[in-house]
Amino acid sequence: MYRFFLLIALVITHSGNAQPPSHLTTDLLEHTDRVFLDGYLTTLSLPETRTAIERYQVPVIRNAQPYLGWVMNSEVPNTVQTAYRILMASGIEQLTKNEADVWDSRKTESNNSVAVPYTGTALQPSKVYYWKVQVWDNHGKESAFSPIKSFMTAPVLDGKTATYPLQITDEYPVKLLQDVQTAAFVDFGKAAFGKLKLTLNSLTGTDTVMVHLGERSNGSKVDRKPGGTIRYAVYQLPLMAGRHTYTIKFRPDERNTKPKGNESGVDPVLMPGYIGEVYPFRYCELENYPGPINDRDIVRQSVHYPFNDNAAAFHSSDSVLNKVWELCKYSMKATSFLGTYIDGDRERIPYEADALINQLGHYYSDREFSMARHSNEYLIYNATWPTEWNLQTLMMAWADYMHTGNRQSIAQYYDDLKAKTLMALKETNGLISSRTGKLSADFYKSIHFRGKNFRDIVDWPQTGVVGAEKQEAGESDGYVMTTYNTVVNAYHYEALQLMSRIAGVLGNTTDQQFYGAEAEKVKKQFNALLLNTKTGIYKDGINTDHSSLHANMFPMAFGMVPEKNRQAVSGFIKSRKMACSVYGSHFLLEAIYNANDAAYGLELLASTKERSWYNMLRVGSTVALEAWDNKYKPNQDWNHAWGAVPAHLIPRKFFGIEPLEPGFSKIRIRPQPASVREAGIKVPTIRGDINASFVNQPGEGFSLEVVIPVNTTAEVWLPCTFKKARLLLDGKEQKFTRQEGFAIVHAGSGRHIISVKNLER
Repeated sequence: MYRFFLLIALVITHSGNAQPPSHLTTDLLEHTDRVFLDGYLTTLSLPETRTAIERYQVPVIRNAQPYLGWVMNSEVPNTVQTAYRILMASGIEQLTKNEADVWDSRKTESNNSVAVPYTGTALQPSKVYYWKVQVWDNHGKESAFSPIKSFMTAPVLDGKTATYPLQITDEYPVKLLQDVQTAAFVDFGKAAFGKLKLTLNSLTGTDTVMVHLGERSNGSKVDRKPGGTIRYAVYQLPLMAGRHTYTIKFRPDERNTKPKGNESGVDPVLMPGYIGEVYPFRYCELENYPGPINDRDIVRQSVHYPFNDNAAAFHSSDSVLNKVWELCKYSMKATSFLGTYIDGDRERIPYEADALINQLGHYYSDREFSMARHSNEYLIYNATWPTEWNLQTLMMAWADYMHTGNRQSIAQYYDDLKAKTLMALKETNGLISSRTGKLSADFYKSIHFRGKNFRDIVDWPQTGVVGAEKQEAGESDGYVMTTYNTVVNAYHYEALQLMSRIAGVLGNTTDQQFYGAEAEKVKKQFNALLLNTKTGIYKDGINTDHSSLHANMFPMAFGMVPEKNRQAVSGFIKSRKMACSVYGSHFLLEAIYNANDAAYGLELLASTKERSWYNMLRVGSTVALEAWDNKYKPNQDWNHAWGAVPAHLIPRKFFGIEPLEPGFSKIRIRPQPASVREAGIKVPTIRGDINASFVNQPGEGFSLEVVIPVNTTAEVWLPCTFKKARLLLDGKEQKFTRQEGFAIVHAGSGRHIISVKNLER
């Protein structure tokens, strides 16, 4: 049932000896030879676009010395790269002769295949370049050269992150109901941001059609009063005599297109002129149309960042988990319509918390890295008002480095990242606070904050309805705000830890040691001042005895809980259930899986209760919601990526696939399946796809079949609580180590079958 994931991988990975590299990237962009005409992908070669550059949208490289990358291919197991040679030329003719007038790297001893710096003469603006690469491996094999890849440089080489133009995809109804006299009702199957194109007929030229659009329906009609900011709009469309094609011009909404002057001082991101205004809708209803009409006459022009629907896959024996995954994966595509991670349609403003969840979900849904990097760099200079969310900038920067292996961004924004640790807010007790008078103009300038009312958030919304599954209004579990808040300082610790690692990557040992030491100081003071010695769990702050879910799940997620307190903290977290928002659920599930409570993690991921991802489907949405239900946030969006946490949690924590070293040069596969008997997954990475499937027989054993990309090694953790067990790797018994209820073994690239069996039976 699940082997189809592996069969796909085997075709790619094991199809011949000494295969040439593939999937060439320039500054993280693979499809640099694509051009777009009015948002549509158009097949033209780049030189042609130089004569009509204003007509076309071309992904351009903005770095005079870009980073190059590729996927290495080999049929031989345990293969790693030992050397490469890159040729770059100003014309394709030279490369066909293996000549290079721009750069010849010669044979370079290196295992780097994901972030190779171009070290030739600085590239020139507005020029097309061509390159190819060959590699050598540890088996003494030399590959042929890769296919030639071309890219165009930008008119100004400012070093900013290269991104793709937005793309339009024509989509047709999956359901069409007609009243032959007056109306037609269309369901596109899923909601999307886009435009609407209609081909209609009028005998007289006096007909006026009412076009209704919306995210929600009442059976065979678009819901005219969907509530909150669930979208509904109506347009009058006068018809001309005869058969004509019309494109509805959507009205801009002041809520998401006008400058805000809000708390953060950050304005909405606007649609580019070549696309125009878009609207989120699933349903379309034509009123007063005499008909008839067919499904090819109604086209939704869906707008999104280029997205490969087949890059990632997941299926399991748990049907709810499957539906949750599909909802959240699709949410990554649907909400990418601006090319920058934003908070949904109501504001269309980037926020760090939204971007972090979106970033991780995007990585596990598509082999795409530029939108995440661009969004974080945008937020560095457009900081929002919550204290904790500024600290998340470090989390996004580190995730970018770990998933790409490319250090350009952390190097370019190094000083900004240091300011984002919020060390400037540190007090004599070793903790930070936004309430002690240190929010000066200089501080705001250092973190690029132009708004007002900078303050702690904990979770959002902070007020709201009490529901059947929760006892406190709002989504903060009754959190008591104090001068020194537990959640803020947990984030501060994590930011310091990550800043130390970033400094180490860049070779700044002084900063590495400084931030590492500061992190340890914070952890010591955190546990001394915020752990309740009577209960063994964390308080919300220094001047309160109240303990909330949030005060405990963040320290557990960030690895701050002393060993002696882990059981008490974990038990308290479990007792509070889902007493957090869809945003907070990211950290809740991180904490649960870090505590190795796989059963409870699965219980929440596959829940069908009101506060669950399944409920988003039940209420009628096909894109993740901003809140668990309308009643918890009456003005919520039905198109909010921060509600799509399982897009990354299912592959990262349930299946346990994460990078241990930058750019996935070493990975960890650590499934925590609980009661799920079978599952298969395909995870796209910068080095190639990871394909895996497992069969789980609780009490008997666990078997994992996996294909690991070339130039990658894996640390595989199989669930194993048996006192006596045997582990087989490709049919051969192996010694293994034990840790936290797992049997650990190492494997190189290629296809492997790894199993552990209970010998006590």
